[in-house]
Amino acid sequence: MRILVLTDRFFPEIAAPSFRIMEHAHYWVEAGHEVSVVTCAPNFPRGRIFQGYRNRLYQEEWIEGVRVIRLWSYMAANQGFARRTIDHASFLFSAVSLSFRFPPFDVILASSPPLFVALAGYWISALSGKPWVFEIRDLWPATVQAVGLGRRAPIKHLERMELSLYRKADRIIALTNAFKENLSSRNIPPAKIDVVTNGVDSNVFRRGRVKDDARTEMGVSGNSFLAGYIGTIGMTHGLETVVEAAYLCRDVPEIRILIMGEGSERPRLHRLVNDYGIHNVIFKDFVSHEKIPAYLAALDLFIVHLKSDPLFKTVIPSKIFESMAMETPMVYAVEGESARIVADAGAGVCVPSGDPQAMAEAIRYLRENPDKRVAMGRQGRDFVTNKYSREVKAKAALRCLEEVVRTRVACKS
Repeated sequence: MRILVLTDRFFPEIAAPSFRIMEHAHYWVEAGHEVSVVTCAPNFPRGRIFQGYRNRLYQEEWIEGVRVIRLWSYMAANQGFARRTIDHASFLFSAVSLSFRFPPFDVILASSPPLFVALAGYWISALSGKPWVFEIRDLWPATVQAVGLGRRAPIKHLERMELSLYRKADRIIALTNAFKENLSSRNIPPAKIDVVTNGVDSNVFRRGRVKDDARTEMGVSGNSFLAGYIGTIGMTHGLETVVEAAYLCRDVPEIRILIMGEGSERPRLHRLVNDYGIHNVIFKDFVSHEKIPAYLAALDLFIVHLKSDPLFKTVIPSKIFESMAMETPMVYAVEGESARIVADAGAGVCVPSGDPQAMAEAIRYLRENPDKRVAMGRQGRDFVTNKYSREVKAKAALRCLEEVVRTRVACKS
């Protein structure tokens, strides 16, 4: 089978869709399928092109057996609404107008958000006569609305477009059961929706493979208790709660808090740390995905936090699976389906979102109970390797694509 994947975020960008799509594509190629990924030149999250790349109209490269087609796009930093919308729309225009140059394909997988990627999938399907699958990583534009970006009138228009695309897709892959329930409540047939959650390559994310000493690189002593957040620092993450928890832990000199990543909210967090006058917070820029296991292994405790909003009860952050695979226990401050996964795994302490006091108490408790941390780490790894293997998830997504192709062929015969 020849699979065409549309995504505006891809390797070597440090983002959850990059990892999911690259790892799925790798498994599909190993299974004997041809995979072409259509994306833009890497520039996330700063909106500046990565070294070694150019923002050309059309260019190709091969990565681990996957054909990667990079198209021109307008580049904007991961902040604000207007410029990012132009960024997304430019990728849509390039993908559709240059689709005649793509290699032959049997099925399209359009991974969204942004919604413009799904719209590109629909239009390329209409032009080519090939089926398309809408992969939903987030309910967009609801996420835009949840963080207060965008005006109501444009959001309503995007919501109508969103529903129309759900109906027009040959099939839908949702990353959470809550996403499927949301779509079903909006009259999208449940039989049309497959749930394929994120997962992790537990061979890559394994403590035994880590060679680098990230603690030494950050200047963290062996006596320190290092809790940390690793990921995008955006409006959805509400990381002021992490800074406030660090303030509440300031009386314990051994406790250090790492905030590693980039995004629109990082300057505000720097200002907040300065306003509090605390010195127990370490800021660090993104590192390559290959180095993430070393930083997870360096942590005594991993922090996951999203803003308190009903929408975020529907998401499952992919980083929880990486933390579990690395045997790093969590303080988990996201409510809903993902919190149940962490609790079922016994992989951490769940606290309310937006509650720095509860987060600080959990950090203190786990610092004082090293045996509890070790048990949580082992339980998390056992759980994730049995239920959330990336290979298992890649095979599930592949079955969905194969079924769509079979159905289209059967309808024509």
